[in-house]
Amino acid sequence: MLGMHAFAIVAFVVCLVAGAWQLGVYDARQESERADRQEVPTKPLDEVWGPDEIFTARQQMRPVTITGEFRPAEEQLWVTGQEHADAGVGAWLVAPVMVDGSALLVVRGWAPEPEGFPEVPSGAVTFDGVLQPSDEAAGRFDPDSRTIGSVRIPTLINELPFDLWSGYALADDDSVVPPGLRAPNLPEPDVSWTAGGQNLGYSLQWWAFGAFVVFMWWRMGRESVETARERLDRGDTLAS
Repeated sequence: MLGMHAFAIVAFVVCLVAGAWQLGVYDARQESERADRQEVPTKPLDEVWGPDEIFTARQQMRPVTITGEFRPAEEQLWVTGQEHADAGVGAWLVAPVMVDGSALLVVRGWAPEPEGFPEVPSGAVTFDGVLQPSDEAAGRFDPDSRTIGSVRIPTLINELPFDLWSGYALADDDSVVPPGLRAPNLPEPDVSWTAGGQNLGYSLQWWAFGAFVVFMWWRMGRESVETARERLDRGDTLAS
């Protein structure tokens, strides 16, 4: 019995450690994949996307250099209910920028609440940004306050007097962030859980083996105890 207990303890510890190690490898693969996506080189917008093209996974989170002209300041809008990592919930200032004949919506900055519309850069400007798909959440556009609850392109294309690109951009350049506003947060790259999934599977297998070891340990121990009790009962019966 002592040998069985010792073997079971060692086997369980090995399974536990091996599973934790494989989980660590999985986490490392996830971080490596995320780092690879963060290091994607910045390219001119026209090399990765066009105004008449749909937004695909190829464009999502892609850093680009945008060259265009801002529409007048009064044509900007506020997108409410937007979180900022350092300041809570507020609103995005979004400006239409004419690029190749269509307006690309650009998030210029974040404010605690909508307050008027700051001036826009004049003439042709070049700045960096990160591409994002149209928001899925529905939002109702208020033409009087020029506010909406999400950057939903299908809604805004019916409200704004110019063609829109099928996605938008988060400004990653202080030159277009108005004074007094915070630069918008750039989201972390979305990494699929399947990156390193084989290691995750190995981790679960090791823990399943560990659970099996515990079950067999309990079962064999119980059978040994029951066998010993039966022997004692038979011995008592014979003695009587």
